[in-house]
Amino acid sequence: MDTAAIESITGLKGSYDAAENVFKVSKPRDDVKITVDGAPLTPFQGLTSYAAFTPMGRATMVMGDTVLLEDEVNPAMSAALDAGLEVTALHNHFFFDQPRVYFMHIGGSGDARKLAAGVKAVYDRVAQIRAAQAAPAGHFAGEFPTTSSLSAAPLAQILGAKPDTKDGMVKFTLGRSTRMHGMTVGNQMGVNTWAAFAGSDDSAVVDGDFAMREDELQSVLKSMRASGINIVAIHQHMTNENPRVMFLHYWGKGRASDLATAVNNAVQTQKSMH
Repeated sequence: MDTAAIESITGLKGSYDAAENVFKVSKPRDDVKITVDGAPLTPFQGLTSYAAFTPMGRATMVMGDTVLLEDEVNPAMSAALDAGLEVTALHNHFFFDQPRVYFMHIGGSGDARKLAAGVKAVYDRVAQIRAAQAAPAGHFAGEFPTTSSLSAAPLAQILGAKPDTKDGMVKFTLGRSTRMHGMTVGNQMGVNTWAAFAGSDDSAVVDGDFAMREDELQSVLKSMRASGINIVAIHQHMTNENPRVMFLHYWGKGRASDLATAVNNAVQTQKSMH
């Protein structure tokens, strides 16, 4: 590995571990003050972003964890995906943190310089957000009605599924299946993609969960982010299942038909892989 190039491109000083043949660059989140359970937390206590590089044949592998505030997550995720990196997990590490902190895990393989440039793009995007607004945003842009009066039929036509409705809200559930402990588990056991819409036809929100096999995750993420849907978690719900199923939780605002189209685009992207 050209460790000097990695340092030059990322703008960060790295450290080399000879025993594991890993070169790691780190970026402490010392630009914000964070408390957990009322106690101030320092970068040393788990608030440091890092990217670790190791040779992989003639190529290089990178893995990393990125410390993000709520309004940084989706712009940073798009920066990573646009730069050719993978996003492999998004979750929290704390309770009662102020402001709330999330951790986005990244990965990738290929040319070390391109990987380093991807890492820099993520960190630069975070810096741009904080430079524009020092205090983290308290909500996503856009408003929506406090009562719901959605038209179910147009959404059903877009998603090609029969919805459940309640109090002007509309929900779709698309089942999948896997096997665990020698049994097939599917929709009713929680292996499903769902989307719940509230608000009006012109101003709506959608929240939901997306069930994916591991090899589908990156394509679904790219599709959702390209449509402006915000990703709020990436994780697993089960253990010892085969094939393995990953889940991402999401939130979007806009016209109901546009939100349904965004979800359907991701579903179709997923289907096209098989």
